[in-house]
Order: sequence, then C-alpha cells, then structure tokens
Amino acid sequence: MVFSNVDAKNSVLLVIDLQELLAPAIKDFPNILKSTLQLAQAGIIHGVPCLVTEQYVKGLGETNQQIKNTLSNATYFHKTYFSACAEPGFVDTLKSHGKKQVVVVGTEAHVCVLQTCLDLIENDFEVIIVYDGVGSRNPQHKNLAIEQLRQAGAVISCAEIVIFQWTKKAATPTFKKILPIIK
Repeated sequence: MVFSNVDAKNSVLLVIDLQELLAPAIKDFPNILKSTLQLAQAGIIHGVPCLVTEQYVKGLGETNQQIKNTLSNATYFHKTYFSACAEPGFVDTLKSHGKKQVVVVGTEAHVCVLQTCLDLIENDFEVIIVYDGVGSRNPQHKNLAIEQLRQAGAVISCAEIVIFQWTKKAATPTFKKILPIIK
C-alpha cells in the first residue's frame, strides 16, 4: 500500500482504551496522555472526527477524564474484543466518515492497538501509529507490536509530525491556533 501525506480532511483519530484503571500500569503514561491531548486539540481545530474505545469498562474504568473533557464530541465504543473492529458497528461507523487514514493512539500496544490496527489494515485503511501516543506495561512488548505493525504496512509517526502534516502551512490563522498546542 502506498501512503499519501497524512491529511486532516482524510483522517479519523482513534483513541484505544486510555482508561483510568489501566493507566497506572502503563509505562510512560503521562507522555502518552500528553501526546493524545495534543492530537485531540489539533484534531478539533482541523475538524478531524474522533472515535474512542473503552475495553471492559467494569474492570478497567472509563476513559481518562482529561481525554473525555477534551473529546466531548467523540463517538465512544464499549468493547470486550481486543480488536475494536470485531465489535458490531465499529467498522461501519469508521467507514461512515468517508476517510481512509486512521491516526491511532492508545493501550496496550501489543494487545488492543495491535489487533485493531491489523484489522484496520485488512479493511483497507491507512493506519498511522503515533509512537509517543501508544504504550504497554512492558516497553519491549510495545516495541515488538510497533515492529509487527510496521511489517504489516502501518506508518509509524509521532504526535507532532501528524499535527504538522494536518496543519500543512505556517503563517495562517489555523497555524496560530496550533502553535500553543505544540509549544
């Protein structure tokens, strides 16, 4: 698959299982949260739709409150499958946006992020993994998942790269809104 430049007009932001009770176990969670919030804020400015998944809320709690506050207009999916794509209605909802690029953040990289992204690739989406926005309890597991996703055809990026790709041009009113997010 040949990837085009990441484009806000062709992107959906997917936040996978960044939940309150899982957060303390995730290596480097504060930085994952920071990257996710930066993308969320930039996504709002650019009109990028957002989907948020929550794995087994009864056991892992709800999405981190800062994310919920920032992404109040996101579509939320409760799930028990590790791959969000296995949940009824998820892929149809994603396809209803008419966008081919899915920018992904979340946990755990080697479980729900990996399985969801492999299924997204199988469904002909361009998957952009935000390296600084995904995590696992064990950093080695994260790195193995990232390598497997790279081999499967995902693009590995970071929050700031995606934000600049979405923004495209300096010296505009949009860029002036984006600048405080990345500083």
